[in-house]
Order: sequence, then structure tokens, then C-alpha cells
Amino acid sequence: MRILLVQTSFLGDTILSTPVIAAIKNLFPHAELWMMTTPLSADLVRRDPLLAGVIRMDKRDRDAGLSGLLRMSRRLKSMAFDRVYSLHRSYRTSLLLWLARIPLRIGCRDAKGSFFYHRLKARDLTQHDVMRNLSILSGECEIDQAFAQMRLFPPNATEVNAELKHALPPVGRYAVLVPGSAWRTKMWHWEGYREVARYLLDRKIGVVILGGASEKAVCDQVARNLDVVNLAGCGTISEALFVMQHACVVVCNDSMALHMASALKIPTAVIFCATSPAFGYGPWQNRATVIEKKELPCKPCRRHGSLRCPTGTEACMRGPDASAVIDAVRQLMGR
Repeated sequence: MRILLVQTSFLGDTILSTPVIAAIKNLFPHAELWMMTTPLSADLVRRDPLLAGVIRMDKRDRDAGLSGLLRMSRRLKSMAFDRVYSLHRSYRTSLLLWLARIPLRIGCRDAKGSFFYHRLKARDLTQHDVMRNLSILSGECEIDQAFAQMRLFPPNATEVNAELKHALPPVGRYAVLVPGSAWRTKMWHWEGYREVARYLLDRKIGVVILGGASEKAVCDQVARNLDVVNLAGCGTISEALFVMQHACVVVCNDSMALHMASALKIPTAVIFCATSPAFGYGPWQNRATVIEKKELPCKPCRRHGSLRCPTGTEACMRGPDASAVIDAVRQLMGR
């Protein structure tokens, strides 16, 4: 049997989907399991020993538009999958899997184009997203904590750029700060991150700053004139995994970095600005402290944040005091 698992959303969503890999293999131990995801997310899952392979769907470039949709549907059809589990709920994904003529298509009840699926599974929005993803297998196996472990496999040292390795502080003697996010209203103010960095440096704890190319400006603000290793805009997702797995603590926003730290079981201080962990995207199975300003009448404003503050005050982004974050970091490090 050949099975396809689909998740083509954000990087964090891919990490939150990884428990489904082990759950499917437990259900069908002899099946050949493939995963379809974005080119960036492919770097997160390509080392998983339970996957036979990863299909990269570049929906913003090569696989965009009608021609890209048809080309990908032909590719999936040629691979002769017997069934597909789709965690992605877009109309485009539903149509793609129907065009691929996969004999058994299983999707979420709240998916757009749900009529393209043979079976629909309900998601309990009161649960953490890890458990919501596992519900795609409800009725086929028992959904419990046994399958709730997120799966990430960092590269070994030989796969990592030598200059990056030499730039890092000693293993276990540095903190990772991730000030950016895809959504601006999820980003705690950069001055706060600078205060946290100073606190750590004063105590001889190294500081490594991670972020994508689009987050380089805010990371540069945090790093300015501080003795930190600023890797923003450098390296790959795999190298970010390598860096984070050796950290003693992570400080980040409600972003992909939170889920990466949860999967790697790194103690984490996470700042929730416009969003809320009540939406099901909080820390999972690692030592973590959530810091947020709860008394704001406008918070949370959106499930996934937005590019600008709807009230213009940015109160949630500036709300948590740096001392609260520093105190969380101190306790997480046992100091």
C-alpha cells in the first residue's frame, strides 16, 4: 500500500503535523508513506526514517496556477497512491487530490471543497493542534498521547556549514533568541529582546539569534553592538534545527520557533502578543513558560495574528515587561 500525507501550510504547521507520521505507520506498518509539503517544510521532514519520500509542492512558484495544479495532479496520479490523508484545508488542495484520482481521500470536515473527499474527520478546536491533526485518523485507531510526540531529526555535524559551527558558543552554554514572525502583531518589541540578550551575556551565557531573511532587520536591531551570534538570513531550516537542539533555552514569539523548540524538548520562554495559546498553538510537552498581557480588551484579535495592529496601539506587542521574560528564562535555566 502507498499512502500520502498532505500538509502544505506554514513551517510551524508542518512541525505540528509530524505526530501523524508515526500514527499512520503504526496503523499501516508495511505501507510506503510519503508526505507532500512546501519546499521549505521539506527540510523539516526529509530525514524522518518513517517516510519513503517527500514531495515538494511549490505552490507560490513552479506549481502555482492552473498549469501547476494540473502538472502536480498528474505526478500524484502516476505515483498510484492508494489513500491520502490531507491536513491542509484549502480548496486548491482538495481539488488537487480529486484530480489525482486517489482512490480513498480523507480530509477535515472544515476543509474548503470538503465534497472532494470520501471521508471527513471532525477537529475539536478546544484541543491542542497536535491532537487536532491526529484526529484525521479517528475511527481507524485510538487517538491518545502515545502518538502525540512531534518528530524532528536535526542534521549531524558533517551536514552543517563549518563556519556556522565554529561561530557557535559551546554546546549547552547558549540561548537562542528568535525575535521575528511571519505576522508583525505576533512580534514582541525588539527592545525587550535586547534586554534579555544583555541579561544572558552578563551571566556568561552565549546568545544566538535566529530568523529568516524577511526577519533580518528586526534581528539586526536586537543584535546591534552586542556580542551575539546573529544568524538571521543565514543558513537553512536544517541548520536552524542543528543550532536549536544544542541551546539551553529558547526565547521566541508565537511562531515556528516555538514548535521547533517543543519538538526538540528545549526549555522555552514564549511571548504571546496578539494571539493566545487557547487557540491550540501553545507549547507542547516541553518545559515552557508563556508570557502575555492578558487584560487587554482587544486581545486576542485574530487566530494567526496580522500584519498591523487593528487598534493602532500595539499594546499587546509592547505589553509584557522584559523583567517577566527574564524571570522566566532564569527559572527555566534553573538559575
